[in-house]
Amino acid sequence: MNIETNKIAGAVFGTLLFVVGVNVIASGVFSPKRPAVPGYDLPAPEETAGGGAAAPAAAAQPLPVLLAKADPAKGQAAAKKCQACHSFEKGGPNKVGPDLFGVVGRPVASHEGFNYSGALKAKGGNWTYEDLDHFINNPKQYVPGTLMAFAGIAKPEERADILAYLRSLSDSPVAFPAAQ
Repeated sequence: MNIETNKIAGAVFGTLLFVVGVNVIASGVFSPKRPAVPGYDLPAPEETAGGGAAAPAAAAQPLPVLLAKADPAKGQAAAKKCQACHSFEKGGPNKVGPDLFGVVGRPVASHEGFNYSGALKAKGGNWTYEDLDHFINNPKQYVPGTLMAFAGIAKPEERADILAYLRSLSDSPVAFPAAQ
Protein backbone atom coordinates (compact mmCIF):
# COMPACT_ATOMS: atom_id res chain seq x y z
CA MET A 1 0.00 0.00 0.00
CA ASN A 2 2.94 2.27 0.60
CA ILE A 3 4.13 1.95 -3.00
CA GLU A 4 0.64 2.84 -4.34
CA THR A 5 0.55 5.97 -2.18
CA ASN A 6 3.99 6.98 -3.45
CA LYS A 7 2.85 6.50 -7.07
CA ILE A 8 -0.22 8.70 -6.51
CA ALA A 9 1.79 11.40 -4.71
CA GLY A 10 4.43 11.30 -7.47
CA ALA A 11 1.76 11.66 -10.16
CA VAL A 12 0.16 14.64 -8.35
CA PHE A 13 3.52 16.39 -7.82
CA GLY A 14 4.63 15.59 -11.37
CA THR A 15 1.41 17.13 -12.73
CA LEU A 16 1.84 20.24 -10.56
CA LEU A 17 5.45 20.57 -11.68
CA PHE A 18 4.35 20.25 -15.33
CA VAL A 19 1.64 22.94 -14.88
CA VAL A 20 4.07 25.35 -13.21
CA GLY A 21 6.65 24.75 -15.95
CA VAL A 22 4.10 25.41 -18.71
CA ASN A 23 3.00 28.60 -16.90
CA VAL A 24 6.58 29.88 -16.67
CA ILE A 25 7.27 29.16 -20.33
CA ALA A 26 3.93 30.66 -21.49
CA SER A 27 4.42 33.85 -19.47
CA GLY A 28 7.84 34.27 -21.04
CA VAL A 29 6.54 33.76 -24.56
CA PHE A 30 3.27 35.68 -24.24
CA SER A 31 4.19 38.40 -21.76
CA PRO A 32 2.78 41.84 -22.63
CA LYS A 33 5.27 44.58 -23.33
CA ARG A 34 4.56 47.47 -21.00
CA PRO A 35 5.27 50.93 -22.44
CA ALA A 36 7.59 53.29 -20.57
CA VAL A 37 4.78 55.86 -20.48
CA PRO A 38 1.22 54.54 -20.18
CA GLY A 39 -1.33 55.71 -22.75
CA TYR A 40 -1.58 55.97 -26.51
CA ASP A 41 0.84 57.68 -28.84
CA LEU A 42 -1.06 60.34 -30.76
CA PRO A 43 0.09 61.44 -34.19
CA ALA A 44 1.99 64.70 -34.24
CA PRO A 45 0.32 67.61 -36.07
CA GLU A 46 1.32 67.79 -39.70
CA GLU A 47 3.66 70.59 -40.56
CA THR A 48 3.23 72.85 -43.56
CA ALA A 49 5.95 73.52 -46.13
CA GLY A 50 7.02 76.59 -44.15
CA GLY A 51 7.75 74.46 -41.10
CA GLY A 52 4.92 75.87 -38.96
CA ALA A 53 1.87 73.92 -37.86
CA ALA A 54 -1.25 74.37 -39.97
CA ALA A 55 -3.74 74.52 -37.07
CA PRO A 56 -2.49 77.71 -35.36
CA ALA A 57 -2.76 79.69 -38.60
CA ALA A 58 -6.46 78.80 -38.90
CA ALA A 59 -7.09 79.42 -35.21
CA ALA A 60 -5.46 82.85 -35.47
CA GLN A 61 -8.33 84.15 -37.61
CA PRO A 62 -10.76 86.24 -35.56
CA LEU A 63 -14.38 85.14 -35.32
CA PRO A 64 -15.78 88.00 -37.49
CA VAL A 65 -13.51 86.91 -40.37
CA LEU A 66 -14.61 83.29 -39.99
CA LEU A 67 -18.28 84.32 -39.82
CA ALA A 68 -17.93 86.44 -42.98
CA LYS A 69 -17.00 83.36 -45.00
CA ALA A 70 -19.19 80.87 -43.08
CA ASP A 71 -21.68 78.69 -44.94
CA PRO A 72 -25.09 78.15 -43.28
CA ALA A 73 -25.68 75.00 -45.38
CA LYS A 74 -22.48 73.45 -44.03
CA GLY A 75 -23.55 74.60 -40.58
CA GLN A 76 -26.88 72.84 -40.93
CA ALA A 77 -25.07 69.63 -41.86
CA ALA A 78 -22.63 70.06 -38.95
CA ALA A 79 -25.50 70.75 -36.54
CA LYS A 80 -26.92 67.27 -37.16
CA LYS A 81 -24.76 66.07 -34.27
CA CYS A 82 -26.73 68.49 -32.06
CA GLN A 83 -30.16 67.16 -33.11
CA ALA A 84 -30.04 64.31 -30.61
CA CYS A 85 -30.39 66.86 -27.80
CA HIS A 86 -31.76 70.04 -29.44
CA SER A 87 -34.57 70.97 -31.83
CA PHE A 88 -34.11 73.79 -34.33
CA GLU A 89 -37.62 74.65 -35.49
CA LYS A 90 -39.63 77.65 -34.32
CA GLY A 91 -41.65 76.62 -31.28
CA GLY A 92 -39.85 73.28 -31.31
CA PRO A 93 -39.91 71.04 -28.26
CA ASN A 94 -37.25 70.96 -25.61
CA LYS A 95 -35.32 67.72 -25.61
CA VAL A 96 -32.31 66.98 -23.43
CA GLY A 97 -31.35 70.56 -24.35
CA PRO A 98 -33.51 73.58 -25.19
CA ASP A 99 -34.85 74.51 -28.63
CA LEU A 100 -32.22 76.59 -30.47
CA PHE A 101 -34.46 78.63 -32.78
CA GLY A 102 -33.59 82.28 -32.17
CA VAL A 103 -30.81 81.51 -29.70
CA VAL A 104 -28.51 84.31 -30.97
CA GLY A 105 -29.36 87.43 -28.98
CA ARG A 106 -31.64 85.54 -26.58
CA PRO A 107 -30.96 85.83 -22.83
CA VAL A 108 -28.86 82.94 -21.50
CA ALA A 109 -30.88 80.20 -19.77
CA SER A 110 -34.20 81.73 -20.79
CA HIS A 111 -35.97 79.27 -23.11
CA GLU A 112 -39.40 78.67 -21.64
CA GLY A 113 -40.02 75.24 -20.19
CA PHE A 114 -36.40 74.12 -19.98
CA ASN A 115 -34.72 73.47 -16.64
CA TYR A 116 -31.22 74.96 -16.95
CA SER A 117 -28.27 74.17 -14.71
CA GLY A 118 -27.40 76.63 -11.95
CA ALA A 119 -24.14 77.46 -13.76
CA LEU A 120 -25.95 78.61 -16.92
CA LYS A 121 -28.55 80.51 -14.90
CA ALA A 122 -25.73 82.33 -13.09
CA LYS A 123 -23.93 83.25 -16.35
CA GLY A 124 -26.49 85.90 -17.31
CA GLY A 125 -26.39 88.18 -20.34
CA ASN A 126 -27.48 87.41 -23.87
CA TRP A 127 -26.06 84.79 -26.23
CA THR A 128 -23.64 86.57 -28.58
CA TYR A 129 -21.76 84.97 -31.44
CA GLU A 130 -18.58 85.09 -29.34
CA ASP A 131 -20.29 83.44 -26.35
CA LEU A 132 -21.81 80.72 -28.52
CA ASP A 133 -18.46 80.14 -30.25
CA HIS A 134 -16.71 79.63 -26.90
CA PHE A 135 -19.57 77.49 -25.57
CA ILE A 136 -19.70 75.24 -28.65
CA ASN A 137 -15.90 74.89 -28.53
CA ASN A 138 -15.87 73.51 -24.97
CA PRO A 139 -19.10 73.85 -22.95
CA LYS A 140 -17.69 72.62 -19.63
CA GLN A 141 -14.68 74.92 -19.82
CA TYR A 142 -16.68 78.02 -20.83
CA VAL A 143 -19.44 77.48 -18.24
CA PRO A 144 -17.99 75.30 -15.46
CA GLY A 145 -20.79 73.32 -13.87
CA THR A 146 -22.99 73.12 -16.97
CA LEU A 147 -24.85 69.87 -17.41
CA MET A 148 -24.26 69.83 -21.16
CA ALA A 149 -22.36 66.61 -21.81
CA PHE A 150 -21.08 67.59 -25.27
CA ALA A 151 -17.30 67.48 -25.77
CA GLY A 152 -17.29 70.46 -28.12
CA ILE A 153 -16.25 71.25 -31.68
CA ALA A 154 -12.57 72.07 -32.09
CA LYS A 155 -12.54 73.39 -35.69
CA PRO A 156 -13.17 77.16 -35.75
CA GLU A 157 -14.49 77.00 -39.34
CA GLU A 158 -17.06 74.36 -38.40
CA ARG A 159 -18.19 76.42 -35.39
CA ALA A 160 -18.53 79.50 -37.64
CA ASP A 161 -20.67 77.49 -40.08
CA ILE A 162 -22.90 76.38 -37.19
CA LEU A 163 -23.20 79.97 -35.97
CA ALA A 164 -24.19 81.08 -39.49
CA TYR A 165 -26.85 78.35 -39.47
CA LEU A 166 -28.09 79.44 -36.02
CA ARG A 167 -28.29 83.02 -37.34
CA SER A 168 -30.62 81.82 -40.07
CA LEU A 169 -32.93 80.35 -37.42
CA SER A 170 -34.50 83.63 -36.39
CA ASP A 171 -37.36 85.90 -37.38
CA SER A 172 -34.99 88.87 -36.96
CA PRO A 173 -31.38 87.64 -37.34
CA VAL A 174 -28.66 89.37 -35.32
CA ALA A 175 -25.97 90.85 -37.56
CA PHE A 176 -22.53 89.29 -37.50
CA PRO A 177 -19.87 91.31 -35.68
CA ALA A 178 -17.85 93.52 -38.03
CA ALA A 179 -14.29 92.53 -38.86
CA GLN A 180 -11.74 95.14 -37.84
